[in-house]
Amino acid sequence: MQEKRIAIIGGGNLGTAIAEGLLISGEVKPSQLYVTRRRTELLKGLADGGVTIGTDNSAAVMNADIIIMAVKPYQVIDILKGFLPELTKDKVLISLVAGVDLKELTSVVGSEVPLFRAMPNTAIALQESMTLVSTNGSGQAHKELVMDLFNKMGKTAMIPDELMAAATVLAACGIAYALRYIRASMQGGVEIGFGAELAQLITAQTVLGAARLVVETGNHPEKEIDKVTTPRGITITGLNEMENKGFSASVIQGLLASYKKVEKLENPG
Repeated sequence: MQEKRIAIIGGGNLGTAIAEGLLISGEVKPSQLYVTRRRTELLKGLADGGVTIGTDNSAAVMNADIIIMAVKPYQVIDILKGFLPELTKDKVLISLVAGVDLKELTSVVGSEVPLFRAMPNTAIALQESMTLVSTNGSGQAHKELVMDLFNKMGKTAMIPDELMAAATVLAACGIAYALRYIRASMQGGVEIGFGAELAQLITAQTVLGAARLVVETGNHPEKEIDKVTTPRGITITGLNEMENKGFSASVIQGLLASYKKVEKLENPG
């Protein structure tokens, strides 16, 4: 990865987060990155750090080994066609675009270009993303290259492309769902006596601890819940009240609603 040049087409929130995550990893130098967007003034922080920025997608692709597409779904096909002459089979193309599957992307770039889809989340800037990756059948070396790239910024798993819509909901949208729980818990913390800043710290650190318990032990959440619930205790009382108000059902229904929407994007017919 030390010698690979990376072009990020679309320096919005996600594209910028990836650039920041790669730089923080220490294994990608600013000189290896080229980030494009129309309003380059919004990339001043990256430019000040030595990253090349610009509006010319073709120039970025021409000088890159790995191209990461982080644009809107309605833009992706036209943008791809715009730099197609520079997209040779010795380059790797990674699309982060929700709702546009590998079949549609392959119809534009052809079957010779190593093509991947990846669905990270915005925690990638802190090297804490959960990234799901699918491919059109690229070789093992290319798979290892892409997995290594995203493993520098969190955890990565390879999935079939037909699961990418579900990955969008669970991993990418999931950041917002988790943050909404944190906000609600903070509000509750203020209600029971904490100042807003301390309530935020307590809640965020508690959620971080809960997540690490699951990730590092591999235990089912209920196993960890059992450790803090006692007969007639305060924890089980709170949990039961949340369930009575539809907590788990609301989360599941929210996931399903998002999934139905992203499915429509991937299968408009």
